[in-house]
Amino acid sequence: MFDLDGTLIDSVPDLAAAVDKTLIQLGRPPAGIERVRDWIGNGVRVLVRRALANGMDHTAVDEESTEAALAIFMEAYSGSHALTKVYPGVRETLKWLQKMGVEMALITNKPERFVAPLLDDLKLGRFFRWIVGGDTLPQQKPDPAALFFVMKMAGIPGSQSLFVGDSRNDVLAAKAAGVACVALSYGYNHGRPIAEESPALVIDDLRMLIPGSSAGCLAQGAEITLPDIKSPSFRESIVVVTRKLWMKVIKALARWRWRA
Repeated sequence: MFDLDGTLIDSVPDLAAAVDKTLIQLGRPPAGIERVRDWIGNGVRVLVRRALANGMDHTAVDEESTEAALAIFMEAYSGSHALTKVYPGVRETLKWLQKMGVEMALITNKPERFVAPLLDDLKLGRFFRWIVGGDTLPQQKPDPAALFFVMKMAGIPGSQSLFVGDSRNDVLAAKAAGVACVALSYGYNHGRPIAEESPALVIDDLRMLIPGSSAGCLAQGAEITLPDIKSPSFRESIVVVTRKLWMKVIKALARWRWRA
């Protein structure tokens, strides 16, 4: 399971452009890319509220102002996504996982209406069997509902799953679902190092998930498993390993982690 923004794609330039267009239309100064980068990660509604507050704390922003700004933002962001780029190594890694028969899902807080067109533009949609947007379910990350939904659809317990993300919300959602989380160091985490959230592993390049690649941290034949993670939904279950490849990846991640 993968997050999208900050994990697979760098969408800050287009999001910042939409935020600045919204603020200018409201007679406010633009925020700029660096400020918007720190505000991303909790869905577009919170992003817009932070833009109106010009900071992370948006408790003073009223709902009427939020709704008006949100309508402008949604219209602005529905245009071209020409500034959004796929991070290096993403396509290579997704192709390798697909070739190995690993079923993949995308779980993002981005509104569903934007996800499919964006994935089509970037030629990434074909890799994912399941796609869960920020408004597909009533809950968003860090709530684990989307992860539980995907695992139920796949018929796979948390002990045989992996979530790859870049933010505190991703790590919290994975932990709540009983799933190991690999975090990318280059993503959006409100300006804080993702290692502070204690994911199972922090990597600098998605290709580090590929055994034997030039960027890879995974060795063949690893034997050390990740610490047991208790899941509310699978607490009493007996795990039967049915996807040997994915388990090798998880074991190898643990081996690299304990060596680091």
